[in-house]
Amino acid sequence: MGTLYLVRHGQASFGADDYDQLSDLGRRQSVRLGEYFAERDIHFDGLIAGTLRRHKQTLEGILQGMNRAGEHLAWEGLNEYDSAAVIATVHPQKLEKPTSPEMYRHHFRLLRDGLARWMAGDASPAGMPSYPQFVAGVAGALDHVRASHYGQNVLVVTSGGPISTAVGHVLGTRPEATIELNLRIRNTSVTEFAFTPKRHMLVGFNAIPHLDAPAYKDWVTYA
Repeated sequence: MGTLYLVRHGQASFGADDYDQLSDLGRRQSVRLGEYFAERDIHFDGLIAGTLRRHKQTLEGILQGMNRAGEHLAWEGLNEYDSAAVIATVHPQKLEKPTSPEMYRHHFRLLRDGLARWMAGDASPAGMPSYPQFVAGVAGALDHVRASHYGQNVLVVTSGGPISTAVGHVLGTRPEATIELNLRIRNTSVTEFAFTPKRHMLVGFNAIPHLDAPAYKDWVTYA
């Protein structure tokens, strides 16, 4: 039996011109997760990450917190969908930068609607794969872990979309459930699978034990 730890990246720069980089808090979240792994003597035989900047920065922070270094396998199939392209399928006009709770809620309502259309095959967001192709990219990473790391601990750093897709793929959930999982995944949360050469089994979802202390109550984020 092996153990796969799927980690969502730290807080990124939501609303900024360049979302694909960690905020200062996102970097601290990542280092803190690495410290948590070190405190519990959790080590990794395999390191895999998507190719986005926030994935690499999160992995760097985790390794810093663990006081270790390591080479990782870059896996494009673990990259996030383009949320702006998804939203554009239901709202072609440019969205203003969210500055209020209602604007944030509006943004995520549009994202939910766009995701539902993409998953149903009713929309083709610009520059993105079809939904079956997206699922295949995530499933390919799971297949690689089972084939190459049986009996080992593997750390994968990715985004909320691939993590919810992995859970849905393993559990056989409907796309609507995958959307709800996606929109609730917290930054640097840990989703854990046990795996054999034949299958993955979900052990835990969206856990943030490294932030489970009063000192970190303001460190819990979703974007």
